[in-house]
Amino acid sequence: MPSGISNIAYLAASALFILSLSGLSHPATARRGNMLGIAGMVIAVLTTVLAGSPDGIAIIIVAMVVGGIAGAMLAKRVEMTQMPQLVAVLHSFVGLAAVLVGYANYLEPTTLGGVEKAIHEVETYLGILIGAVTFTGSIIAFLKLQGTMGGKPMLLPGRHVLNAGALLVCVWLGYAFLSAPDPQQGLVPLAAMTVIALLVGAHLVLAIGGADMPVVVSMLNSYSGWAAAATGFMLGNDLLIITGALVGSSGAILSYIMCKAMNRKFLSVILGGFGAVQAQGAAAEQGEVLPVSSEEVSSLLKDANEVIIVPGYGMAVAQAQGTISEIARRLRAQGVNVRFGIHPVAGRLPGHMNVLLAEARVPYDIVLEMEEINDDFEKADVVLVVGANDIVNPGALEDPASPIAGMPVLEVWKAKTVVVSKRSMAAGYAGVDNPLFYKDNTRMWFGDAKGSVDALLRQLEEAPA
Repeated sequence: MPSGISNIAYLAASALFILSLSGLSHPATARRGNMLGIAGMVIAVLTTVLAGSPDGIAIIIVAMVVGGIAGAMLAKRVEMTQMPQLVAVLHSFVGLAAVLVGYANYLEPTTLGGVEKAIHEVETYLGILIGAVTFTGSIIAFLKLQGTMGGKPMLLPGRHVLNAGALLVCVWLGYAFLSAPDPQQGLVPLAAMTVIALLVGAHLVLAIGGADMPVVVSMLNSYSGWAAAATGFMLGNDLLIITGALVGSSGAILSYIMCKAMNRKFLSVILGGFGAVQAQGAAAEQGEVLPVSSEEVSSLLKDANEVIIVPGYGMAVAQAQGTISEIARRLRAQGVNVRFGIHPVAGRLPGHMNVLLAEARVPYDIVLEMEEINDDFEKADVVLVVGANDIVNPGALEDPASPIAGMPVLEVWKAKTVVVSKRSMAAGYAGVDNPLFYKDNTRMWFGDAKGSVDALLRQLEEAPA
């Protein structure tokens, strides 16, 4: 393929990627944005294959077919509740690819010399470093999200000193790598740096608590983007540089937005330690728990004028969003003003709840973000909390000793009545007790979220119109 045509194709793909990111910024345009991204990626892959050397193209095509089939089968089997885990695994693939491409690129004979050779080796070194950190960090994130590993942070003594020391060693190894007279000798510091970077990636995410996992996912997305950009520099591929920079910068911006929404400092999240200890003040507020039945919840909702539904990860796990959507539709048909309140970090992936509700055909105009609906809770007759915990914890505002102190939360306790659908009294993902469960206006609706809301829907269906 002539270079002029490939450049035009790369420019078109870049434009489609930018339009895709714009579309993904809102649920109403997310489907279109996704399709634009797919179109851009198809153009990018085909252009790269056709513009390359014909040698080995058969192997490339076979690899593409195998990878495409595996990806399609995986995507078809993965439930929406497993999307955070899938994203973490995909990030690890990008990191691993950056490491492997870096080594292959370094070992390939080159005619570069002088400054050009030094710049190329710096690109290779940084690409492998970022890729290695992304790879193991993403694996640990997957294990935490999957529940294979506990959500509480693992805090080693002097962890910040260890991280700083590892960074300094990597800088020194980089100097040794650039000073090596030949590739064989340069492999030693490069391999040593790779091992250290793999350990640092795992250590960084191990030290991060469960409540910060949405930020971790978006930050790993940023890491994978910068790893891809570094790979683009290694290979001299302009589109990979542009795409990686788009992913890296958008992931970093999203992480900043998430931290701001949680009233958290970015560095404090990345360095870990959030949710490390159980709040002492929350336990002191424990009191009597008032259980409620599906029949009583149905009566409360039918008598209400203003209802706000707050979904959480428990709703996603139970796959109860379809029933919740039908409950909202039925209540609205009876003249009840029903809205949904969404916390920025609800679920374990940014925008997780919005996607689930859109999938269940909940109208976009009744799905409101935290800052849009927080002032309206005191006007609500009933707030129905389905599978949420940390994002409705009043301890974040009332208990300075709480590990989540200062994190903005949905202030559901201001409503006339709060109904919490939950399996048990267990703490949330952050490992923090929730004083909301013991407040006088709270009713605990115990049971599996899907079974509970299904029973509620039957009660509403049996009620006279």
